[in-house]
Amino acid sequence: MTSALLTDRYEITMVEAALKAGTADRQSVFELFARRLPQGRRYGLVAGTGRFLAELSRFRFGDAELAWLRDGHVVDDRTVDWLADYRFSGDIRGYAEGEVYLPGSPLLVVESSFAEGVLLETLALSVFNYDSAVASAAARMVSAADGRPLAEMGSRRTGERSAVAAARAAYIAGFRATSNLEAGRTWGVPTMGTAAHAFTLLHDTEREAFEAQVASLGPGTTLLVDTYDIPTAVRTAVEVAGTGLGAVRIDSGDLPALVSQVRKQLDDLGATGTKITVTNDLDEYTIAALRAAPVDSYGVGTSVVSGSGHPAAGMVFKLVARQGADGEWVSVAKKSADKATVGGRKEPVRVLVDGVATTELVRIGGESTGDGERRLLVPLVTDGVVDERWTGPQGVQRAREHRAAAVHELPPSAFRLGRGDPVLPTVYE
Repeated sequence: MTSALLTDRYEITMVEAALKAGTADRQSVFELFARRLPQGRRYGLVAGTGRFLAELSRFRFGDAELAWLRDGHVVDDRTVDWLADYRFSGDIRGYAEGEVYLPGSPLLVVESSFAEGVLLETLALSVFNYDSAVASAAARMVSAADGRPLAEMGSRRTGERSAVAAARAAYIAGFRATSNLEAGRTWGVPTMGTAAHAFTLLHDTEREAFEAQVASLGPGTTLLVDTYDIPTAVRTAVEVAGTGLGAVRIDSGDLPALVSQVRKQLDDLGATGTKITVTNDLDEYTIAALRAAPVDSYGVGTSVVSGSGHPAAGMVFKLVARQGADGEWVSVAKKSADKATVGGRKEPVRVLVDGVATTELVRIGGESTGDGERRLLVPLVTDGVVDERWTGPQGVQRAREHRAAAVHELPPSAFRLGRGDPVLPTVYE
């Protein structure tokens, strides 16, 4: 399905006006960046690159789209004809998916004619703003979990397409699995899931429900034990599945107290290897509060798909350089109060001391990299051709691995959950 109309009207009307003015073909540089992080966050995590590249490959105006634009008088016939031949033919560089970002980090750099590049603004922002918000929240939860696995299970708390994007972003950020099957099929994210309260309520007794689930999925399954009375359910679960029961899940109540009680009961029943997973409206703060409890894994829904209170990352897409009528490059920037931008082509690097990141250094007009610096921009699209290494399930795995390495470079203060400033300063040079 084409993604060409996943855009705002003014992108196309700007193309029409630029065609009339003779400026549509001026070579331009656009940047996507965040002016600031969500309040209290120490760092952000880039996600959405593979999704954006997939949508870019489908960014075509077919007969149906062109007819709708023409019949609705959205733009004139000349612009419709131009759109009919639209193929992005420029270059795109960006931070590798899974990379850490800070305020002012040029996460995506689009170099093309003005008309080709400006059409991508809404598409790029809709993907990166949501996916990076989810990944950034998920990364905080991964840190709070301190090595215990997390599963994403928020599909019922967001839009159907956003659910797939959220599962993908959370996995890149370090979650182990998702409940969303489409995320598994499209992006290779491991899927998980057993039964909800409805399955217990379907049967005449809780024992019958457990027996049916174990008969279908085996004793290594996870049984939901809080439909009625938790101690009774735990005892019944072990009686039905044996001491080799895989796990029990708790979805309500005072989790720290309940988890400790359930752990003791399982051990007393001989089910010392049975795991405990909790899934009750968790966020990074409740996960951190459970560090001392004998929890083995977490399932997170609403909080992760909503960016834990910040569903958009606050990114913008701005023109920073263009060629003038004489062919010379000109740096351009907004001067608006509270929305000023920094003009010019840029080369960002991460400064490291003994393997620990200390600064986000953005060189204006320069491309050199010195000792102790890691270059951050990588080629994503060259002459309109997408680098397939960043796409599909293999791109997701690549991003997940890059995230682990990038986060490992951060100083310990990056992982504090209390409010604070960005962990690294952004310096322009």
